[in-house]
Amino acid sequence: MGSVSLKLPATRRRHGRVLACLCSPAPLNLLMLLSLVSTNLLALLAFFSTPGVPPTTQTPSSSDLSAHVAAIAREIGTGASSSSSTPLPADLPPELLLFLTPHALPLGRDARSGLTHMPASVGSVCLRSPSALSLLSQFMSYAPHAACPLNATAATLPRRLVSKGCEPLPRRRCLTRRRAPSSSSSTSGLDPRRWVTPSRSNSNPHEFLIDDVIKLTKIRIGLDVSVSGGAADFASRMKERNGATVVTSVLEPATSELVAARGLFPLLLSPAHRLPFYDGVFDLVHAAGAAALDGAGAPAMGLAGTPEALEFFLFDVDRVLRVGGLLWIDSYPCQSDERRRVVIKLIDRFGYKKLKWVVGEKPSGGGGAKASVYLSAVLRKPARV
Repeated sequence: MGSVSLKLPATRRRHGRVLACLCSPAPLNLLMLLSLVSTNLLALLAFFSTPGVPPTTQTPSSSDLSAHVAAIAREIGTGASSSSSTPLPADLPPELLLFLTPHALPLGRDARSGLTHMPASVGSVCLRSPSALSLLSQFMSYAPHAACPLNATAATLPRRLVSKGCEPLPRRRCLTRRRAPSSSSSTSGLDPRRWVTPSRSNSNPHEFLIDDVIKLTKIRIGLDVSVSGGAADFASRMKERNGATVVTSVLEPATSELVAARGLFPLLLSPAHRLPFYDGVFDLVHAAGAAALDGAGAPAMGLAGTPEALEFFLFDVDRVLRVGGLLWIDSYPCQSDERRRVVIKLIDRFGYKKLKWVVGEKPSGGGGAKASVYLSAVLRKPARV
């Protein structure tokens, strides 16, 4: 085999000798020693030096928490002092006075809130309104550890108090009395229009069938806030057609017993108050008629039937609906064109997708009376980022 020789110029050979000198073991060892010594010195300096600014990882959060707790304590103290400065009527029942009187904390003053007494948890509306306070006095007029009063007036007191915004109701130390439900309770009080599936030709043009709505998404649990919606006919139909569990809001004790006798879930709830559920738990919220939309926003605050009331209701519904859940507005009566525009504008603000939307007229009972306009819609909650 032949050999190949590579001849480099003199300048290249001189540079090569310089590189060879730099890459010799002695300079490399010296560089490594210097780097090791400098690293150790920097580590010792960082270890023994005192930082100029102390760490503040926990200080902002703890100070903010203390500020929030102090603000809450001031608010509670202001409310307690104002309520205690206002003398209660002397003719209140003893049980109501016992409930409204602040009780001392068993361990003394609370270090965080600064409270020494626990204020009453009864709704403030009950104390501000003379009519609500009168009803509350009737509600709390009973003999302790005996049977609760059972008459027509006593049976309607919880509903009347809740409708006035008097929540939460105080606890009572009396034994509840209820008559045993009859065997016909499971079939009485039904709304034939909702229990029997209507035909396409006879149904109102502004109403949707349950079979059409359950095809839009998977419905496992729902909420029916139709306060005047009968004996949970909608919940029963949903259970029969889809196997879904629907919680029904009721205000009448008799209706509550009837709903429970049918194996359904009644909930004593006024639409004027926040829905007592966690966020994003329902697949469907059904609101039929004007009771839910117009009654929301607390009649005691004077907001019933106002745009603020409807906005209150829609924000709370949006909170409890899951992403992709359905809001079914069923046969909402629009008293005027202005009311219809207000409702549509509020609905559009939430950005729901309109899966079904119908505005139709329903003839009134009188011969020359003007037909009523109803709005029905099935809306899907969007995902927000």
